[in-house]
Amino acid sequence: MKHRKVYITSVDKAANHQPAPSASQFPVGQLPHSATGQQQPIPSIDLTMSLNKHQQLGHAGFDPEETQQINASLQGMCNGLEIQQNGEHTQKRSNKSLFVRNWLIVSQPLALLAIFALLWGIAYSVLPRQLTEPNTPFMRLWFLFVGAQISGILVSLTGLPDMLGMLFWGVLYTNVGWAEFQGLQKVEVFLREMALVNIMLLAGLGLDYDSLKKLFRFIMQLTLIPTVAEVVAIAVLSRYLLDLPWLWGVLLGLVVTAVSPNVVVTVLLRLKEERLGMNKGIHTLIIAMTSCNDVLAIFLFGVILGVIFSTGSLTSQILQGPIGIVIGLAFGGACGASLLYVPSYKAKYTNGLRFTMTILAGTLSVVGSKLIGYPSAGALGCITTAFVAGTGWKKRIDYKTNEVEMYLDLLWKFLKPVSFSLIGKEVNFSVLEGNTVLYGAITLLVAVTLRLLFSYISTLGSDLNWKEKAYVTLSGFPKATVQAALGPAALDLARSLNATDDLPRAQTVLIVTVLAIIFTAPLGALLMIKLAPKWLRKEQSENVGA
Repeated sequence: MKHRKVYITSVDKAANHQPAPSASQFPVGQLPHSATGQQQPIPSIDLTMSLNKHQQLGHAGFDPEETQQINASLQGMCNGLEIQQNGEHTQKRSNKSLFVRNWLIVSQPLALLAIFALLWGIAYSVLPRQLTEPNTPFMRLWFLFVGAQISGILVSLTGLPDMLGMLFWGVLYTNVGWAEFQGLQKVEVFLREMALVNIMLLAGLGLDYDSLKKLFRFIMQLTLIPTVAEVVAIAVLSRYLLDLPWLWGVLLGLVVTAVSPNVVVTVLLRLKEERLGMNKGIHTLIIAMTSCNDVLAIFLFGVILGVIFSTGSLTSQILQGPIGIVIGLAFGGACGASLLYVPSYKAKYTNGLRFTMTILAGTLSVVGSKLIGYPSAGALGCITTAFVAGTGWKKRIDYKTNEVEMYLDLLWKFLKPVSFSLIGKEVNFSVLEGNTVLYGAITLLVAVTLRLLFSYISTLGSDLNWKEKAYVTLSGFPKATVQAALGPAALDLARSLNATDDLPRAQTVLIVTVLAIIFTAPLGALLMIKLAPKWLRKEQSENVGA
C-alpha cells in the first residue's frame, strides 16, 4: 500500500493528519503565512509537542522512513531556531562584554581623575592665589600628576601598561621645562617616599611564610649570584669604557643592579588580579628577590659612597649597613606584632584602624630611618611590618574579612601616577652626552645580559618549568625606583662637598643611571605583562596565597 507523505508543523496539524508544505520551503524559524497574510513564529515548545505527538502516531501505521524524515525536519528546525537565538544572544553578549571590559579599564582611572579635579577645586577655593594659579610651582606639580593619570588612561586603551604613559609624561614634562618646583622639593621627596612605603607594604603582605621558608635557598641564589655578576661586569666595563676608577665603577654597578620594586610589584599586583603565576610561590619568590636585592644594593651603595667621599670613619660606614638591617627588622617586627592584637579583631572598625596603623608605621620607618642616619632600615622596616602582620592575620579567623591589602591597593591607585611621573621627571636629556651615552649603553647591555643569564642559572634545581624560570629571570630586568633615588646622590654629595675632581665621575654615574631607567623600565614592564599569560599558569582556586 502506498503511504501518503505527511508534513507536521504544529500540534493541530499533527493531530488532524493534514498535509502541509515542506518545512524546507521556508526560512528557519518561520511558518508559512497565515490566512491573514501575517507571518507566524514557531514556538520551540510547539515544535517539541508536535515531534512527540507524531512519534506516538508513527506507531499507528506511518512509514518509518517518512517518520524519520519528519523527525529530522522538525529537529533541524529546532536546531536552526536555537542557533539563530544563540547567535543573537552571543552577539549581544559580545557587544556588552566589550563595553564592560573597556569600561572596567577606564572607569577607575577616570574616577581618580575626577577626584584630582575635585581636590584642585577645593584648593582653589580655600588656598591663596599664589598657590593655585596655573603657573605656580604647586600647580605645575599638580598638573604633573593629573597629566600622568590622563596619559596612563590613554596608553591603557592600547593594551599597554598604564605606567608607561605615566613614565613618559614625566620625561616630557621635565624636558619641556615644566618640572620646576621651587620651594616644594621636600613635598616631592615626601610623595616619592610615600609611594615607596605603599609599594613596600604591599610587597610585605604579598610574601607567604610557607613559600618563603621553602624557597629560601633559591631566594638567596637569585639575590646574590646575579647581583655580583652585574656589579662586577659594570665595574670592569666602566673602568675601560667610561674611565671610572674601580670604586666608582662598583658604585655605578650598585646603583644599576637594584631591581625596581615599583615596576615589579605593580605588575605582580595586576597578575594577582588575573590569578597568573599564583602556584609554586612565584609571586613570593619574585617579591622576596626584589626586596633582598634592593636592601643589599642600598646598603653597599651607602658604604662605597662613604668610602669615596670619606664622610665618616671607615668603620662607621661598614657598620652602617648591618646596624640598619637590625634596626629595620626590630622596628618592623615590633610594629607587625602589635598589629596582631591592636585593635581587636572583634572591634567594629578593625580594618580601618589596621590600615591606618600599618601605613603610619611604614611611613615612620622610612622617614625616621633617615633622621637617625640609617636610611637602609626604612624599606626593610616596611616589608617586615607588613610581613609579620600579614602572616599573623592569615592564621586568624577574621582573615577573609581583612581589607587592609585592599585599602593599600586603593591608595596605590593614587600614588602610582605620582611615583612614575616623578621617576620620568629624572630623565633629563640635557645631561646625556655622546660618548658617555654610547659606552654607557654598551656597558648596560652587557651587564644586564649577564644578569639575566646568571639569574636563569640560579633557578636551576627548582621545581619551576623553563617558562616559569624565564619569567622569574625577567623580573630582575626593570630598573627605575632605586635608580631615581640613588642616581643623583653622588652628584649632590660632590656638589655639597665642593669635590670638583669627582663632579665628572658623578655626572657619568647619573647619565648611565638615566639610560638604565629609559632602557629597562618601560621594556621590562611591557615584557612582564605581555609574557605572563604565555609563561605562567592561571590558578583556578580562590584559596591560594599570594
